[in-house]
Amino acid sequence: MKLYRFLTGADDSAFCHKVSLALSKGWELHGSPTYAFNATTGEMQCGQAVTKTVHGKEYDPSMKLGEQ
Repeated sequence: MKLYRFLTGADDSAFCHKVSLALSKGWELHGSPTYAFNATTGEMQCGQAVTKTVHGKEYDPSMKLGEQ
């Protein structure tokens, strides 16, 4: 099965660490990152889609994608 996640966060080192952690767990970048201004918080926000192929499991909507 192929899984999809969209990681988001403020434009800071914590976001980069979040993406780096996903990559270290076998997730792969999918498409280009996004960058937008959040008028509510006054901060720039980042987003990055990642995908991962997991063999031997069936998709279940209750699964925690970050633990795969």
